Amino acid sequence: MRIHHLNCGTACPLGGALFDGRSVGPLGHIVCHCLLIETQAHGLVLVDTGYGLRDVDHPHAVPGKRIPIPWRLMLNIRLRERDTALFQIEALGFRAEDVRHIILTHLDFDHAGGLEDFPEATVHVMQREYDDATRPQTGFVARHRWRARQFDDVVSWRRYGVRGEPWFGFDAVRDLDGLPPEILLVPLPGHTWGHAGVAIRRPDGRWLLHAGDAYFYRGEMRRAHRHCTPGFRAYQRLMEVDRTNRLSNQHRLRILSIEQAGAVTVACAHDAVELERCQAGMPL
Repeated sequence: MRIHHLNCGTACPLGGALFDGRSVGPLGHIVCHCLLIETQAHGLVLVDTGYGLRDVDHPHAVPGKRIPIPWRLMLNIRLRERDTALFQIEALGFRAEDVRHIILTHLDFDHAGGLEDFPEATVHVMQREYDDATRPQTGFVARHRWRARQFDDVVSWRRYGVRGEPWFGFDAVRDLDGLPPEILLVPLPGHTWGHAGVAIRRPDGRWLLHAGDAYFYRGEMRRAHRHCTPGFRAYQRLMEVDRTNRLSNQHRLRILSIEQAGAVTVACAHDAVELERCQAGMPL
């Protein structure tokens, strides 16, 4: 098993270091950290997709805009073909049909935009996330975060509830259909009710947990006291469906990242420093 760390979407919000904690200019740098897993018997497995080619080509086509205009303006989203998962996968010498499975942390527009670039893939997601994303929406955030145009052509879904033994004390979904037992879902509600992390056991025995949007900033993990930039703190509050669950799960992940540092690496979806260190094979 080989894991590639990809950036499948870039945003440059006004505020600089108030978002990413390091920019020296007025604009910040936010990524969409996705994983591409090469398996021997199960083809390529993609964890989240970031933005897709249709997002780049027709982000605001009507009806059913793929990218919500308020979010594109707020985050200053840069839609570029070279950032798409398909472009990067082809650059590695693979084809779209080599991606046989896509596992989603959740269905927000910046995580699911590339689903339709891989029409032969089976898409794995929590049942609650699918139900919430496909029902009529009320409220400003709910009406904008899930974009049906990004996934209405998907034909092969696998939807799950909790099943199997817990994972480091967390609920888990084991034995995902058609996938090796080294890959499982870890429900982490709060950002959305159906939000989940994706845990992968690497050949060296260590685990990598892609925590999705359970946290946004590197200072929220691997230290006793949480530190988050004002921009990311405000954005997490804007997007949460339940603060108690979000902060509780984030706290549990923080403890995991400290007490199991030798066994588990935890990374989120949007911190550029975490992505860079993962790509370089450096400790977080």
